[in-house]
Amino acid sequence: MIYAAVLGYGTVGSGVVEALGTNREKIAAAVGDEIAVKYVLDLREFPGDPAEKLLVHDFSVIEEDDSVQIVVETMGGVHPAYEFSLAALKKGKSVCTSNKALVAEKGCELMAAARENGCSYLFEASCGGGIPVIRALNTSLAGEKITEIAGILNGTTNYILTRMEKEHLNYPEVLADAQALGYAEKDPTADVEGHDACRKLAILTSLACGKRVEYTRIPTEGISGITQEDFRLAAAAGCRIRLLADAVIAEEQVEAVVAPFAVPENSFFYGINDVFNAVSVTGNVLGEAVFVGRGAGKLATASAVVGDVLDCAKNIGKTIPSFWAEEEPAMAEKDSLVFRFLVSIPETEKSKAEAVFGATEFFDAGTEGRLAFLTGEMQEQAFDRAFAELENARFLRARF
Repeated sequence: MIYAAVLGYGTVGSGVVEALGTNREKIAAAVGDEIAVKYVLDLREFPGDPAEKLLVHDFSVIEEDDSVQIVVETMGGVHPAYEFSLAALKKGKSVCTSNKALVAEKGCELMAAARENGCSYLFEASCGGGIPVIRALNTSLAGEKITEIAGILNGTTNYILTRMEKEHLNYPEVLADAQALGYAEKDPTADVEGHDACRKLAILTSLACGKRVEYTRIPTEGISGITQEDFRLAAAAGCRIRLLADAVIAEEQVEAVVAPFAVPENSFFYGINDVFNAVSVTGNVLGEAVFVGRGAGKLATASAVVGDVLDCAKNIGKTIPSFWAEEEPAMAEKDSLVFRFLVSIPETEKSKAEAVFGATEFFDAGTEGRLAFLTGEMQEQAFDRAFAELENARFLRARF
């Protein structure tokens, strides 16, 4: 029998306990031994819940129990999740987590602690819900030189954008529905302002380039300012709006951004709707590989955590390779990033747009009295200067 402990009995933690119980026989066959949850750590009580008899309120009970070999951290936040994870690793207990905030900030240190103590620190569920992209980066794509990672990495924002487009609804009412359905938190800032996707991009890019990408250095914009006028603009250009996280990895620097983009019909991301996530990984030999799956939800995320638990159970006393160095790569500044831009202007601004952008091909922006045009590739800084010359204009970065 292999014993595990679960830290935090919220949405994901309860899903892990449920999944380990539901698939107990399948898991035992895959591992060659049964996995049982011995403890659940939470400050709350859960009367009548199956986990009630497993509850403990003091982490030291788990830390000092040598029979517990795997710790599942689903608490969220950095503290005390960091302290508990580090303590478990120092005791030789492998740790599996869904906590992208912790991995983005402390992952390098925690992976080093795992190596030093003959155990593993795994975090598949921290990026993309149930999509096994981290495992792919660590195994089947380990021999590739990764040149780009791009994706829809937040199910909440994708759900909101999908409904806004299809039902012609405004942001506040769709956000309220997302909160009622449990797709968005009471405080949705981390999702809707792009911070969640930014942390995930930092984790994936760190794995891809082998150096610590500091998430605070990734230019990040969210979707709270997106309006129906923007959707009409995108539709007029044959596009949809998606919150994309994109990192181009070159020898000299990493160019990374999280922002809403207009994506055309020939883009893979055009067809990714609702809470689904998608990640595109481009290697120098393979070319592009794409991973799609549910990026939000109790059991989708729990499934990824359980996959890590199985890997740890099969490798007791060993360290499963997962690594990036403390060294940071050079990061491109926001002003130097290059995009194409989809711009909407009042008809009265046409001559000015021709003068400052050299725009020559205009089309109906989908809103009465407005025109649109698509710029060539240009640096963000140059675009900002030209755009500031226009009155009552709107824009979307475009992934053509």
